[in-house]
Amino acid sequence: MDALRIGVLGCAEIARRRLLPAFARTPGAEIAAVASRDPGKAAEVAGLYGCRAVHGYDALLAREDVQAVYVPLPAALHAPWVEAALRAGKHVLAEKPLTTDHATTRALLDLARSSGLVLMENVMFVHHAQHAVVRRLVAEGAIGRVRALHSAFTIPPLPGGDIRYRADLGGGALWDVGVYPLRAASLFLGPGLEVAGATLSSGGHDVDVSGAALLRAPGGVAAQLTFGFEHAYRSMYELWGADGRITVERAFTPPADHRPVLRLERRAGVEEISLDPDDQVVNTVSAFVAAVREGVSPTHDASLELAALLTAVRHHATTPPTADRPGGLAPS
Repeated sequence: MDALRIGVLGCAEIARRRLLPAFARTPGAEIAAVASRDPGKAAEVAGLYGCRAVHGYDALLAREDVQAVYVPLPAALHAPWVEAALRAGKHVLAEKPLTTDHATTRALLDLARSSGLVLMENVMFVHHAQHAVVRRLVAEGAIGRVRALHSAFTIPPLPGGDIRYRADLGGGALWDVGVYPLRAASLFLGPGLEVAGATLSSGGHDVDVSGAALLRAPGGVAAQLTFGFEHAYRSMYELWGADGRITVERAFTPPADHRPVLRLERRAGVEEISLDPDDQVVNTVSAFVAAVREGVSPTHDASLELAALLTAVRHHATTPPTADRPGGLAPS
């Protein structure tokens, strides 16, 4: 079977550092072209992979030798370029969040489905093997009935000119790092999560730079989430059960050579479960290629759920709190 020919819209850091190398390493994928508004940058990046350099995103979408596109643009630009790609008949792998609006996310997913195209949101950590092991342990009753989930993804302050501080480009901690603990909550607690409370803090910036959310699952299980990019680094989740607890560190962006160690704490003692390294980026690209071959968008429901949670966190954090619903945007 011929390789899926992928074009890349832009030379963003995540494309250069993670996805382009993964496309090159994934059987069944081929980098067909790289586009940039800067022809010199397109030529530089394309030269590393022996593919065509294209000046401008529209020109790449017009190419008949491109079957699918990867969209690593700033969050505020996802919606127009994902739509343009779908209308050009291309399958799409788009960086998270798919859009910054629940209704727009739904509309794009509907457009992809009605067009017979795959639209996949690039939340890579769910494709790492360590989380399947955690799910198996929970299903086997290793910690008893799950009663709570705690998760955090925080990173140190960004350089002053980083686009994630720009509101016009969809910046902010919620869209950038808040996605991860929210997606972890839905991965382990299932659909139907509700936001019971949330807070966002701007810290003097035009966007939120930190936040927290309290979720509740239909069965009453609570999830406490923390995120931000003006913090010491932390990337983790804990599942607390009636009989024990599982802790996963470096949960969301482990390098391909990282050897995960799951910490399982029970009354009988602590067990550390060492796992083999796994490449979640290549796994993600492989999942995208397989989805195109099968004609099924694998993240449709998860993307809708995540978009609803992001919208609800934003709503709770910017609406004045009431006696039964805490919240509020912290002053800078």
